[in-house]
Amino acid sequence: MDGNEVTEAFEMLLAELEAVRQRLNEEAASASKASEYDAARRAIEEAERVEKFSGKVRALRDEWASLSAKRSRPTKVRRTSTSRLPRGRRTHERAFRRPILEALIELGGRAPIGEVLDLVGEKMRGQLRHDDLEPLPSDSRSVRWRNTAQWCRDALVREGLMRSDSPRGIWEISDAGRKAVETEQWPA
Repeated sequence: MDGNEVTEAFEMLLAELEAVRQRLNEEAASASKASEYDAARRAIEEAERVEKFSGKVRALRDEWASLSAKRSRPTKVRRTSTSRLPRGRRTHERAFRRPILEALIELGGRAPIGEVLDLVGEKMRGQLRHDDLEPLPSDSRSVRWRNTAQWCRDALVREGLMRSDSPRGIWEISDAGRKAVETEQWPA
């Protein structure tokens, strides 16, 4: 694991702890509403312990960030396997939907794939994970996030949010795609 993967692991752990804390808060609220005050108190105490533990994890994450920042040249770990990445290691395809459509709108409704993907990369700079920036095991010239965005484009075409009849190499938003961005209503 390199520095970014360790940081991602901390973030995933913190997200899971937050989900546990929220579930405990819901249990406390439900128990309180049902006048089960002992159960509510136990859930609150457990939520407080989880929050305290989360603070320790955040401190460790910050300490790790400080340590990894001091390293002069991080060692890059290359995947040699062609198997799929474990869940949560790359940005999900659905996260690319809005950035792709927004990029197309900003580019006048249609543009060459490369221009669209360059703008999508700028828009998603803070969201992309370490593994998103790595080359695909099957094609060392293709960066994973760009490949994921192209799969997302296929889904957008199937949903009618992008045009299917655009010339090869050109991506084009449809009227339905513009409407989805404006209204924040996405097909199921």
